[in-house]
Amino acid sequence: MIKIEIVGLNLDNIKKISELKGESAYFLNYRLQSYEKFLKLKDPDFGPKYEIDYDKVIYYKSVQDEMVDDWGKVSCKIRDEFKPLGVIESAPKLDGMGIQYESEVIYHNMLKELEDKKVIFTSIDDAIKRYPDLVKKYFGKLVPNGDNKFAALNSCVFSGGSFIYVPENTKLDRPLQSYFRINSPKMGQFERTLIIVSDNSSLHYIEGCTAPTYSSSSLHAAVVEIFVGKNSKCRYSTVQNWATNVNNLVTKRAMVMENGVMEWIDGNIGSLNTMKYPACILKGDNASGTCITVSLASTNQFQDTGSRMIHIGKNTKSKIISKSIALNGGNATYRGKIAINKSATNSEASLKCDTLILDSKSKSDTYPVNINNNSSSNIYHEATVSKISEENLLYLMSRGISYEKAMELIILGFIDKFKEELPVEYAVELNRLIKQVL
Repeated sequence: MIKIEIVGLNLDNIKKISELKGESAYFLNYRLQSYEKFLKLKDPDFGPKYEIDYDKVIYYKSVQDEMVDDWGKVSCKIRDEFKPLGVIESAPKLDGMGIQYESEVIYHNMLKELEDKKVIFTSIDDAIKRYPDLVKKYFGKLVPNGDNKFAALNSCVFSGGSFIYVPENTKLDRPLQSYFRINSPKMGQFERTLIIVSDNSSLHYIEGCTAPTYSSSSLHAAVVEIFVGKNSKCRYSTVQNWATNVNNLVTKRAMVMENGVMEWIDGNIGSLNTMKYPACILKGDNASGTCITVSLASTNQFQDTGSRMIHIGKNTKSKIISKSIALNGGNATYRGKIAINKSATNSEASLKCDTLILDSKSKSDTYPVNINNNSSSNIYHEATVSKISEENLLYLMSRGISYEKAMELIILGFIDKFKEELPVEYAVELNRLIKQVL
């Protein structure tokens, strides 16, 4: 195969990406308009300080001619990279799986019974070709290309990512999963995920992310848009373990209609800098949104995470649970917003933000914004910042447990609420990742 690599951000390279994908004029124009917006938008004036030389980033890199549905057709080298991650062995436990390596989805498979139910699970690039009208109806409607600088960047160079459409009255028994891997220095990954859960349906989608460490930085700037129909439910579970040279700058947003439920389960262990605030727009009456996050910041890491809940419909409910851990000089910061609009009468929102700081070199800040625009609604806010209790450590050590093991047990107990919401294999993986950091 001919391996293609596109370096640098300019109009010619954006046109090349669109041409390689065989896109229509509609999506080419969308990319070009997004580039114009990117040039005008400024970097965020909050969060971690990062340095990105956009002229040196690899915006597109292919390693395989086409997307396949058989691991035997994936190169041995790539298969060997995924085996230790447990990705291949987990496939039989799922209704479907997609794998993105660098810029393209290289593997994709789904149970035939889901195809019979008219469920669509494929890459966004494939969906643009096969279901253009459906994609156009939703693409960029929740996260416009001028929303922020990194949403604009994604919109002009997006490649790969998942497209999921669940028809009305369809419930999936097991999760769908996608796994994203960056494997080159200076690589930028810009996947675009679009999920539509129609009325009276349900979906659990799981996402995993990894990258090896290089001396030069990589960039991950994804966009996720989710539409949850009436009486429907979507759960989106993520554990990202990007290497500590990756800038992870992501925009995730969901629109929830009447009696709908959206749940973000969001784990952030790796990356150099993270800026990620999954959002729920509770548009329909009686809609609800939940975001449970855990962020662990170690040496030189800045985890700037949180959530946004926007209440529009009547009797809407939201819940944010944030668990942050800072050690070895890391910075684990919560940043979030709850806004109850005037129309959202009899609504309720709660925020519980807990931080565990393990040493004097580490830091954590909390930046909550809570806005209530009607007198019939309530916002509850609770926050704690603490260190590991010497008494608890001594108690455990007096029972024959080593200092390191005692620290591990206390930290795992601190994030227990988050682990409860993960599939078993992801909870096990989270334990392993945290032990590595400690």
